[in-house]
Amino acid sequence: MFKKLSLVFVLVLGFAITSNAQMWEFDKVHSNVGFSVKHLVISNVKGKFDNYSGHIMFDGKNFDNASIDVTIQMASINTDNEKRDGHLGSPDFFDVEKHPTMTFKSTKVTNPKEGHFQIMGDLTIKDVTLPVTLESEYSGTITGPYGNTRAGFSATTTIDRQDYNVAWENKLQDGSLVVGNDVTINLDIELIKSEKMLSKDE
Repeated sequence: MFKKLSLVFVLVLGFAITSNAQMWEFDKVHSNVGFSVKHLVISNVKGKFDNYSGHIMFDGKNFDNASIDVTIQMASINTDNEKRDGHLGSPDFFDVEKHPTMTFKSTKVTNPKEGHFQIMGDLTIKDVTLPVTLESEYSGTITGPYGNTRAGFSATTTIDRQDYNVAWENKLQDGSLVVGNDVTINLDIELIKSEKMLSKDE
């Protein structure tokens, strides 16, 4: 009898914690989904994706119970060079006609120290899904000038593009890659609590 009551208590407590979670949408006007990669070994080329969507489920206070879901439209890649963007969208790299989206779904969020988190999840590129860990910082919440509740966080991780079959590897005479294998992904995200989202740009 005691075990049954204990189980009921755990289930009720778990439901209460889950029910406190709220939907927060990415505010793309004040967010950036970017990346950087080595070019010719000596410099970093930076880019971003202009078209994406994402949301987070959390209680607005405790980010370590968050659940995160992001979808990026690969054709929206933008490196400020139309020719290069076209090449990145080709079968040499992302093959956007066959693989139009990149997705990330969190599996766990841990809080090693206050305000700093590790977001673990599955990243899918070109139908290859692998686990990644993003080092993240939660900036807290604030009430915007129009009364809506906002939150912010940043996150970064580095992946090997070859792991996702983004395999173009032209080389220099010394064997160095024209485009490096390591790609650093950087997120700077502002969130809006869903029930108070406004169409007006703040």
